Amino acid sequence: MMDQDKYFFTLEIAVRDYELDSEGIVNNAIYLHYLEHTRHAFVKQEGIPFGNLTQEGLVPVVRRMTIDYFTPLRSGDVMLSCLWIERKGPRFIFHQDIFKKGSEELVVRADVTIACILDGHIDRGDDLAARLSKYFDRP
Repeated sequence: MMDQDKYFFTLEIAVRDYELDSEGIVNNAIYLHYLEHTRHAFVKQEGIPFGNLTQEGLVPVVRRMTIDYFTPLRSGDVMLSCLWIERKGPRFIFHQDIFKKGSEELVVRADVTIACILDGHIDRGDDLAARLSKYFDRP
């Protein structure tokens, strides 16, 4: 079940028919798109459009991703893609869960580690951390 208080951001996404595989369920790789779309929508909501970061020379990149699949999504399903974030040294870890809207059944659980590259070099990400600092001080 979904614990709404746990998440900093929730995005509603509808399954599109072209995302289904031959078994009539969402293809496993499509979930990576859902997760990325949710992260981008989150930072945009925070006034940090992803395109602006790259123009400033800061490129957040996926360093590591772990994903567990629990139950499939099908045509007509609507999902709630949720996240919370923590910082561990120079890394930003996005903890992301996707639930079926209505039943709140867990579909996917992922941990996505982001590292920052600034002007072509690995960076601690302090600039990004400052922009998201209100989330790192939460209990």
